[in-house]
Amino acid sequence: MSVKIRLQRNGKKGKPFYAIVAADARSKRDGKFLEKLGTYNPNTNPATIELNLENTVKWLQNGAQPTDTAKNILSYKGALLKNHLEIGVRKGAITAEQADEKFNAWTIEKEARIQAKKDGLSAAEAEEKAKAFAAEQAINQKRIDDAQAAEDALKAEAAAAEEKAASEAAANEEAASTEAEETTEATEEKAAE
Repeated sequence: MSVKIRLQRNGKKGKPFYAIVAADARSKRDGKFLEKLGTYNPNTNPATIELNLENTVKWLQNGAQPTDTAKNILSYKGALLKNHLEIGVRKGAITAEQADEKFNAWTIEKEARIQAKKDGLSAAEAEEKAKAFAAEQAINQKRIDDAQAAEDALKAEAAAAEEKAASEAAANEEAASTEAEETTEATEEKAAE
């Protein structure tokens, strides 16, 4: 029986979620499997990978062959490195302590790179939000300025109309007072006659 370490698709359409499984090579993609080794979620950035390293290394030691994508995932999580180091320990090339030390150093470095990527993504997201907020503030300020300018224009127009009405009223009053003076003079002249 040939054993493969491969991905088993779960999740809905357009949102894949994979189980990393050890399965018989003859079984269907989403069919029965021998053991579930972990999960892979490509929907997050960076992709979320949960993997049981000990069981994965055990299957690799027993001869299970990973598919191309599974091999990339196992390499990313360090399962292939751990398998390689254990083979070296079995052959006597290095001691178990040296193998553990090398694997722990690699793990720390890998976690630092992943954290740097996450920090870069969150910084880029925060910068994008800040740009969007600044653009929104500029639009709001322009809208406020336009409304203030329109209000000032209406006030100026109303003041001009009021001033015009006042000047017309003054002219009418002046004309009326002049006419009234003329009529009083005319009545006085008639009374004097």
